[in-house]
Amino acid sequence: MKRAVWLGVGAIAVIGVAFGIWSAYLASVGVRVATPAHNVAVQVFGLGTVEARVTSKVGFKVSGVLVDLAADVGDRVPKGAVLARLDDREQSARVARARATAQLTEASLQKATAGFEKAQANFANAKAINERRQKLMQTSTTTVEAAEAAKTVQETTRADVDLASSDIAVAKASINDAKAQLQQETATLDFHTLTAPYDAMVTARLKERGVALAAGEPVFTLIDPTTVWALAYIDESKAGEIKVGDVAEIVLRSLPGKKFAGKVARIEPESDRVNEERRIGIAFDALPMDFHLGEQAEIYITTRRLAQALLVPEAAIIGLGKNRGTVWTVEDGHLQQRAVSFGHRLLDGRYEIADGLPATALVVTQLRSGLRIGRAVTVSQAPAP
Repeated sequence: MKRAVWLGVGAIAVIGVAFGIWSAYLASVGVRVATPAHNVAVQVFGLGTVEARVTSKVGFKVSGVLVDLAADVGDRVPKGAVLARLDDREQSARVARARATAQLTEASLQKATAGFEKAQANFANAKAINERRQKLMQTSTTTVEAAEAAKTVQETTRADVDLASSDIAVAKASINDAKAQLQQETATLDFHTLTAPYDAMVTARLKERGVALAAGEPVFTLIDPTTVWALAYIDESKAGEIKVGDVAEIVLRSLPGKKFAGKVARIEPESDRVNEERRIGIAFDALPMDFHLGEQAEIYITTRRLAQALLVPEAAIIGLGKNRGTVWTVEDGHLQQRAVSFGHRLLDGRYEIADGLPATALVVTQLRSGLRIGRAVTVSQAPAP
């Protein structure tokens, strides 16, 4: 009786071992395989910050005491808007004095012009008298002394005309000098008013009322809001395919759930020598209303789109190196291994298989125990990432 029991137990064990061997080596194994993906975006990732391409520290061209501030941090000001003023009483007096001098030179010109006209009249009269005396002297009707005196008077009045003409020239020169002086003093007065050089946003107010300023000392920091962009830092090993005009997505740290569309606007010619990164400027298609300079941003740049690609996860590649590796394939319902070459790597860790696969081969996307060359498989498609 005991012998029969032991024989039964042994038979069951043999059957179990046989079933295990069959399951491990002969039964088909379930695998997931990749299906061709369409319109695949090949992207490069980088971190960056929100910056303004045009930023200016503005101040007065002249020294003085700051008496008025018309703008504050966060204000948006149009070009030409008054930002601040200096005490201009002394300069206003200089302008008034220069204007009075200009008016005086105008009066001097009028006086010189009148003197010239009088000198011309005297000369014309003296010339006529001299001509008559010279004719009378030829007929002995007048004396030689009278003729000589008339000639002398003519020459004297001619000199008076030349002198009056010089007075006009001097008066005109004085007018030009006075006008130039008035223009200079007026311009200096204008320098006592600080205006926005372009449509700007105030990002810093550096001085307050009552402060004595030196010429050129900054009062405000301005930016041009239309030049706000994300300045990304991209690893040089991944930046080679980036081109100006490439589509990009910007994710601000303060709005992690929202993506802002943009485009590559500039690739700076000088890389960071320490971090080995290339600086890439990304312009917003639509600038966020509430932006903050210096805020960290994640940048995703689409360098190209693949019309169709067969993609395999990095975890399913054996011996990956120098864009080559080995993958498991399903061919005629059985497992095989193929050495393949890879193209682009996606940000999710999948690789594009570029070459090395037979036309009908399917690529296994997930390694598991029991994979063996020649083993039969049951195929299911890998879920979309």
